Amino acid sequence: MSLDFTEQRLSYEKGSLEQQSVPQSPFVLFGQWMQDAIEQQVPEPYAMSLATCGADNKPSVRIVLMRELTESGVVFYTNYESAKGQDIADNPQAEVLFFWHALERQIRISGHIHKIDAQKSAAYFQKRPHDSQVGAWVSQPQSGEVDNREVMEARFEALQHQYPEGSAVPTPEFWGGYELCAERVEFWQGRANRMHDRIVYTKDNAQTDWHTARLLP
Repeated sequence: MSLDFTEQRLSYEKGSLEQQSVPQSPFVLFGQWMQDAIEQQVPEPYAMSLATCGADNKPSVRIVLMRELTESGVVFYTNYESAKGQDIADNPQAEVLFFWHALERQIRISGHIHKIDAQKSAAYFQKRPHDSQVGAWVSQPQSGEVDNREVMEARFEALQHQYPEGSAVPTPEFWGGYELCAERVEFWQGRANRMHDRIVYTKDNAQTDWHTARLLP
């Protein structure tokens, strides 16, 4: 089957982005854009595509949920023994992408990743809905093969009996948070005639201040 989208086009005309008016920190601008997305009721504006590349040099991308914006980057939680966890262990460099079609905006954040403090991970795990806590134990090893859905559901039901509603579900040792510490942050605002605005913030480990530049669309 072949699908042809060559005649499908939109003109992006909802905003602009000027280099001389952006704040010194990319996270200030990120916070402003995130607030705009929330006010415009963008569904799950904190959802982001996470791209990793492990020892096999094959890129892999999936959607994860940002759970915190820090002064250094973004935090998300996952199974440390998952495919993405193995990629990060092999190569602790990654990139995330936020895309908000309703605002004709996207943000790319790239940098290095490290595990966050175990106590912080445990505190967040205990805030999750009870069944989500149980589900984390079912997904072990995450990305591993399973014979059928019935096996998963039986495991989930058994764990629900082991940890009934209202009881404490222990935080798995194989589960926790990562922080992606930004080294490069690019803001993209769609414009008419494909003359998009792209402003990039960069710094290296020796720098404390961010440098901004305009990129060709």
